[in-house]
Amino acid sequence: MIRAGRVGLVQTVADLAAALGVSVKTLRNTKPYAAPGFPKPVSSVEAQKLLWDGEQTAAYVAGHAVPALPTGELEDDLLDRHEAAAECGVGVATWNSYKNNPRVAEHLVMVAGVEHWPRRAVRAYRDGRPGRGSARTGGRPKGSGDRVPREQLQQSIAQLLDEEPAVTAAAVVEEFGVAMTTATSALAAVRGRRIADLLEEQPQLSPVQAAERLGYPPITHRRALAAARLEQRIREARPYVCSVAQALAGAGLAEPDEPEVVQLPTGALAAAIRLAPGQGAAAAVWDERFGWRTSGSRRHPFGKDTGARPQGDGIRYLTDRARPAPSAVLAALRG
Repeated sequence: MIRAGRVGLVQTVADLAAALGVSVKTLRNTKPYAAPGFPKPVSSVEAQKLLWDGEQTAAYVAGHAVPALPTGELEDDLLDRHEAAAECGVGVATWNSYKNNPRVAEHLVMVAGVEHWPRRAVRAYRDGRPGRGSARTGGRPKGSGDRVPREQLQQSIAQLLDEEPAVTAAAVVEEFGVAMTTATSALAAVRGRRIADLLEEQPQLSPVQAAERLGYPPITHRRALAAARLEQRIREARPYVCSVAQALAGAGLAEPDEPEVVQLPTGALAAAIRLAPGQGAAAAVWDERFGWRTSGSRRHPFGKDTGARPQGDGIRYLTDRARPAPSAVLAALRG
């Protein structure tokens, strides 16, 4: 999260690269931010776009002691969509519907191209939902919330895995007071991400071998390997999608955001690039099945995913290839 009063210190990958005097490509390849002692990102664990606190990174680069960030939960802390969903005790897809409510939308704060909302606005909406009272999650009495903030759950699970790779979902429930479904999915996601990391480092391993080397019991493999496959697919697609986004932004056709690669309900990967005003469309959408098209909606660029090739108002297919060169997408969008 972005701590209250520190928006002006937020630093993106590009900002960090400039501060270190290297290119963004070099920064991504060398990953100095993965070194021990480097300040942790202020973006959530699940976020696609990394953000840091510039005061912390400047101190680290200068060789000084890294100042600690404020602690606790302040009302003016800014939460991204993953953190806002966790605050409400819902999934990200549900939050994506909540954020369109006027009582939420009016509080939207864009930070480095990423949507954020003040904690007070998220809590006010959560507590005022019809039929919800002031419970943190549907069906839970007030006061019986999780013992660890949802935005910190995967970090906390990672610590448990460091101590005991065979930790069970039941142990996560007992430790943090979350629902069993939440514990199961979060545990699988962290294991899957670590399997993907190990396979990047040691590509000669099979996914099962990676899971075994990490000490994960066979009973956990199915979920963890599925999460790892999804993570690998997203990582493989992300550089291509970002290259198109950079080309469109460089030509002034799109906002300078780093698009997030997501999995649609049918399992396909997709990403949306928000276009600049005056382009005749709200967004350029990539779908791994159908390639690039336009969308008339900024809030719901993907539309309803039925598995069929999307058609309708505002949709124009830009190429007939799934992964055309960025220059081809740019030319088609201009045409």
